[in-house]
Amino acid sequence: MSDVEEAITRAHHEEWARVVAALTRRFGDLDIAEEAAAEAFATAVQRWPADGLPPNPGAWLTTAANRKAIDRIRRENKRDDKHKEAQMVYHDDPPEPVGAIDDDRLRLIFTCCHPALAMETRVALTLRMVGGLTVPEIARVFLVRETALERRITRAKAKIKAARIPYRVPSAEDLPTRVSGVLAVLYLVFNEGYLATGPDTDPLRHDLTAEAIRLTRLIRTLLPDDGEVAGLLALMLLTEARRTARVSVGGELVALDEQDRGAWDTALIAEGHRLVRERLAAAAAGVAPGRYQILAAINAVHTSARDIRDTDWSQVLALYDQLVRLDPSPIIALNRAIAVAELDGPEVALAAVDRLEHKLAGYHPYHATRADLLRRLGRGQESRAAYDKAIDLAGNTAETAYLTRRRDQLR
Repeated sequence: MSDVEEAITRAHHEEWARVVAALTRRFGDLDIAEEAAAEAFATAVQRWPADGLPPNPGAWLTTAANRKAIDRIRRENKRDDKHKEAQMVYHDDPPEPVGAIDDDRLRLIFTCCHPALAMETRVALTLRMVGGLTVPEIARVFLVRETALERRITRAKAKIKAARIPYRVPSAEDLPTRVSGVLAVLYLVFNEGYLATGPDTDPLRHDLTAEAIRLTRLIRTLLPDDGEVAGLLALMLLTEARRTARVSVGGELVALDEQDRGAWDTALIAEGHRLVRERLAAAAAGVAPGRYQILAAINAVHTSARDIRDTDWSQVLALYDQLVRLDPSPIIALNRAIAVAELDGPEVALAAVDRLEHKLAGYHPYHATRADLLRRLGRGQESRAAYDKAIDLAGNTAETAYLTRRRDQLR
């Protein structure tokens, strides 16, 4: 890839959400914002190799996108109506006090996560409008057809427009009820960056994890006493701290027990541990922890161990027991079984995993976990078959490479 191509790719990762958010604020129309942003990036692909990189790619893209949006409005001969809509966005927004958060992308994510939309629609819209993922990439996240996903996003934008959903951060009274849906969306955006689902994309997308962390930090400034906001931020930080150790030079996923712990980001770990300790203190005072806080505590145990053999698996299992009572999902039960294997052995864990087959048959980590347990029990042929199934379902090349190596190591 040439320097210009790398710059365009980097600009898309870093500037997409900024451009879409800026245009949404100006024109009050997600369709116009998305299409104008896409056209601006397409123009950059044509112009930058010939003209050279602009000094400020983000400003260049925003200016180009604004011109594209104005051209579209003129073509539709609805400039007056669109102008009124754009003005309505400004006039309906009450003036904010000095120091209030005025980040366009935060406004955009609250719009995309409005409770008038179904949860899967909120996630899809946020991944497209804020994360900049393509429709095929998002379709893989949802395991749905691209045409169905495209219709879902189109209907969501139309509903936002028809219902005149405001483009603003919610009021202080509405924030607590609105934030849980935003956290769920941000967690999925983070997970897509943590391990991308597309087979032809980079397995790790730091732009998405960094954006999810940045937005979660912003929400924490709005709700500094919200335990789940702090828990999600801690969970993201402790997970992101291991990013550079998670994929080998050869592009293969590196499992937790094989990672170079010296490559972990100690600053992120320290910040994550501090947040977890704050929430543990709140729990000791009688404030029950939520899902994200427990997940963060589990990650704190893992990142506290200097070696995989030093992991306090009894504490991990106790936390999973607490989490299962709060969230009895089959994926949580699968992760709990991994801790059971370390304490009670692979045979006990395999029995627990096998009970989840009817719920997780299409989930590749289920088959990967089962393959590893069968390997540890010396049941090579069954382990190979489970690895084959996991490889068929794996989402990207890094996972496929790891699972293939583990399978090929079987005698």
